Amino acid sequence: MSRHRLFSWLREWSDADLHGTLRAIYLAPAAGAPMEAVDTVQALAGEGLAGDRYARGTGHWRATDGCQVTLITLDDMQAAQQAAGLSFAHGEHRRNLVVEGIPVAAYRDRHVRIGEARLRFHRLRPPCGYLERMVGGGAMKALAHRGGIGLTVVDGGAIKVGDPVIVEPRAARP
Repeated sequence: MSRHRLFSWLREWSDADLHGTLRAIYLAPAAGAPMEAVDTVQALAGEGLAGDRYARGTGHWRATDGCQVTLITLDDMQAAQQAAGLSFAHGEHRRNLVVEGIPVAAYRDRHVRIGEARLRFHRLRPPCGYLERMVGGGAMKALAHRGGIGLTVVDGGAIKVGDPVIVEPRAARP
């Protein structure tokens, strides 16, 4: 692992690094169900995205890690596609939100605004064997350091494709 990647979580981010755009929204009604692209969705505080498996309590990992919403960056998704020779164009990455313009490390321990909703970083979402079985050979390896993050919904509201994504600065520590 390069020194840059190893210490990326310690980096201070410029204002430009903390602004991006929501490029896609994907929902699945139950674990293992195909992801469906939607243009808009309601984020539900403390639950997830309306109509998605995690908000319904039917997500594969819901009981063990409390996942509500998942996010992957467009750059990471495209790099994984190229590495694996697979297509993630129709939500095969199994993440809810695809965001362009913000490095995944910038979300660490922060809140993020997307449309009317406010979400909070929960944890990294590395790929797992379940994803490998759903998508096919090579997906897990391709997404190994590009699997995205999990978020919790703090304040609900409408989210739509094209919305600005703004990672909030960390509060000053006393």
